[in-house]
Amino acid sequence: MSIYKQILGNQFHQLQPMLQKRYALPDKKPFKAKGVMKKISRGPKWLYPLFLIGTRWKFLFPEHGENIPFTIVNTTHIEPNGECQVRWERTFYFKQKTRYFNALMSLDQHKNIVKDYLGEPSLFYSELVFFVSAEGHMQIESRKQRFVIGKIEIPLPKIFQGIVHVTEYYIEERDAFSIHVVITNPLIGTLFEYKGEFEANDF
Repeated sequence: MSIYKQILGNQFHQLQPMLQKRYALPDKKPFKAKGVMKKISRGPKWLYPLFLIGTRWKFLFPEHGENIPFTIVNTTHIEPNGECQVRWERTFYFKQKTRYFNALMSLDQHKNIVKDYLGEPSLFYSELVFFVSAEGHMQIESRKQRFVIGKIEIPLPKIFQGIVHVTEYYIEERDAFSIHVVITNPLIGTLFEYKGEFEANDF
């Protein structure tokens, strides 16, 4: 059973059927998709150096624009300790650069959250909660966050956090998934945002 079926419990069956299929993620069968980001934007220009540094860890990037091709690969594997992990590989193909936004997710059953380690190697940690909207859309929000330096994790006060909101749903008439990710900060406002559509390769 995928970590997403576990975290949602009975809510999982309230998802749109194609979203259920997308997040079932059976072992040894990765989910692969490609699409176009209608818009990718970032925060103030003075954050450019920080975003540029993030590219070294495949975590955020300074480029922005419209109609950017991208791919998603989700792969499930089991660690030696029995923990189920899902690797997220998101690749964005700008005209001059190829950028990445990768993460590793696993389930904390005691807290009923998904642990999200962003970057390779991990640079940032965020607790995620999942729920299903009345329309059957997948919605994700962040909670506690930490800055990661090797094995050291430093809790971040909310004023320094990047608060994440994700909405994903299925568009029947186009046989495509819609994704909208917004990362905001209480002081700065929008830090990073992308919105687009993608089609599964092997459904």
